[in-house]
This record gives sequence, C-alpha cells and structure tokens, in this order.
Amino acid sequence: MKVLVIGSGGREHALVWKLLQSPKVDTLFVAPGNDGMDERAVRVPLNVTQVEELTAWAQAHAIDLTVVGPEAPLALGLVDKFQAVGLKVFGPTKAAAELEGSKTFAKTLMHKHGIPTAAYGTFTEPALAKAYVHELGVPCVVKADGLAAGKGVVICHTLSDALTAIDEMLLGSAFGEAGHRVVIEEFLEGEEVSILAFCDGKTVLPMVSAQDHKRIFDNDQGPNTGGMGAYSPAPAYTVDASLAPFVESEILQKTVKAMAYEGRPFTGVLYAGLMLTASGPKVLEYNARFGDPETQPVLMRMDSDLVDVIEMVVEGSLDKATVRWKDEAAVCVVMASKGYPESSSSGDVIVGIDKAEQTGAVVFHSGTRKRDDGAWVTAGGRVLGVTALGTSIEGAIANAYRAVDEITFPGAQVRRDIGQKALKYENR
Repeated sequence: MKVLVIGSGGREHALVWKLLQSPKVDTLFVAPGNDGMDERAVRVPLNVTQVEELTAWAQAHAIDLTVVGPEAPLALGLVDKFQAVGLKVFGPTKAAAELEGSKTFAKTLMHKHGIPTAAYGTFTEPALAKAYVHELGVPCVVKADGLAAGKGVVICHTLSDALTAIDEMLLGSAFGEAGHRVVIEEFLEGEEVSILAFCDGKTVLPMVSAQDHKRIFDNDQGPNTGGMGAYSPAPAYTVDASLAPFVESEILQKTVKAMAYEGRPFTGVLYAGLMLTASGPKVLEYNARFGDPETQPVLMRMDSDLVDVIEMVVEGSLDKATVRWKDEAAVCVVMASKGYPESSSSGDVIVGIDKAEQTGAVVFHSGTRKRDDGAWVTAGGRVLGVTALGTSIEGAIANAYRAVDEITFPGAQVRRDIGQKALKYENR
C-alpha cells in the first residue's frame, strides 16, 4: 500500500520509521518531511497547511492511507477534506480537533462531563482576568487559548508574573491570535504524565505511559519549549496499579464518550497530559495527535504493526485490536539549537550522527538540513531527538546519552536530566 505522512518534525520521522516496519507498506511519502527522512521516504514539496493541494495530490497518487502528524492541518480541517473525497485518513476532524485547538472548549467539556481537571476561568478582558487571579491566588497558570506550538503556558509563581502574562497575551502579541483569549487555572502539584490512546470514536486503546520535559534547562528551569525529551514508561504512573484503570475509564473513555455526545466523535490519537495530584489524576491539557517528543520513545517500545492498528481506527473496529509493547524502557533526548526557544540558529554544522547511531540509538531528525557537500547543519529550534532502549530506565538513559555525546554542533542545548525523575520510583 501507499502511505502518506503529513509533517516535518521528529514525531513524523518516528512515524515514518515505525510505519516502514510494516510489510503492508510498499511506498511511503512524507509532506514536506525533512532531509533526515530522505533515505526512508519520498518527500512531497507541500506544506502541512496546504490542505487543498494535499488533498488533490493524495487523490492523484491514489494514496491508500494518510497519517497526520501535527496539529495545524487538523485544525484546518484536512481530515474532513480527505474524507469528503473518499481517502482513508488517520486523525480527528476539525470539530473534534478543537479539543486541542481551544483550551476553553476542552475545559468546558471536562466541567460539563465530570472529567477531573483544575479549577479555571476563561477571559478576553484583562481587568476580569486580573480580578480572577486575585481571587484564585498564586501560584497559578496562564494559558493561551489557541494553538501555540506547545509553548503557550506560563506558570506564575507571583502576582506580578500573572498580571504580566495576562497583559502580554491579551494586550500584546506574545502568542499572536492564540493568546487573545486566556484560560487561568489553579496550579496543580504532582508528577506530570502523558497518556496517548488510539480512538475510533467509540473504543479507547491506551498506549504505554510517558513523561515529557517541557522546560529548556535542567531541573525544570527556564521557559517552556515544545519538549526537550521524554521517557517511557513513567513509573509514577505504573507503580500504582489503580491509576491506569481509573485514567482509562474516568478520563479517556469519558472524554471520547463526551465528544460523541457533543456531536464531535473523536478518532485518531487522544493525548491526555495529566497531573498525578494527591487527590488523583487531573487533566492539564489535551492534544489531538501524537505528542512530540513522546512519540519517539513510545513507538520505539511498540512491538505491533502500527499500520494494522491505524487501519482498525479508520475502519471503526478498534475493539478488535490488541497491541504488544516491549518490556524495555525508552528515552528520547532532544538536542536544540542555540537561542531556542526564543529563536533558533541555522547553518551550524552537526558532527557525529553516524557515530551516535552506531551505538544502537535511533537519531530522529527534526530541524536539520543536508548541504550539497553532504554535511548536516541545523535548520530549526529542536534539531535532533536521540532515542534509545534499555532494560531499565537507568539503562535507557545511559544509552541515550552515550549517543548524544557522539554528536556536536555549535551552541547545542541538551538537558542532562531526562528520565531522572523516574529513578526515584524505579530504585524503590
């Protein structure tokens, strides 16, 4: 079969890597992809937001299955367009993708259907938002309502921080259109966990747990990023045998049931970002697609054919699916360019990718370009996602950083504590 992946980052490289392991796939295309995918896939020179052009191209090339990576084309209704012309596509419709596209919509849905989440308020007027902060107290969290590439969340430890964040979003242009409405939430304490699940509108099939690391610096310091690394499984989630059944029934299944009730059946990957609080798991956010970088370690642990599962989602027969997972742990360490997340450096020569892969790790490309002379150079904020397996989290950490240490480029930013939070549970 002919498969098309839409997107260009590390998540899409991981999808390409995993999908090509299926004996069903004859040819794999990626639009637009990146230079790191050239050996695995045929690249299509179309941007992820060119919905009409992508639809026409997929029709003309008789694509059997399309897998959508990033959020932007989902919010633009790419799935709706593909479905309208009879093309098989994996991902939620525009109406269902609003679960990620509007934090206000998501919070309202959770409140209405009894899905555990933080107390909140939604505002477009700065004075009302500031009054709510005074009432709620600090610390609190100020979020841009719309899509902000995973960066539209400001944790405010002081009243001044919160008032500044409100002004920057509602009166300024900190996150553009996405920040013209804000959600202000109570601050939740605990361990964060990411749970991704396959959904066909009715059935939920959870994947293995993962934990992302959003801040740019070690010990969760500095500004938020799109993600500086992730590991799977998350022991904070797995050591308590009651957590997984509760999350599946009271969060994932309730969410899918609520979306169907609202006339927005959800198909594709439902990502629930959770905080494991003292009073139980609560939803921090939803994503309507595979996470990045959680996809890299999660798919590395998947022992089943991803194409089989995706086809069952598209056909509405997910209740017949089973997925096998490797017992090994996996760790992904992101290498970012100089200046990220405020800016990014392009054209810096990257050395050592081949040596890193000789250690047994897989290097997923995100922001790279291959020059005419064969040299790899940086071409974005998050440059590489170095991912490795291990018999334990500790082993996977060691394997991932062994590979990372083979790679150099000017100004490279690497967190050195990816996975460390897990060790206090694993070493019990």
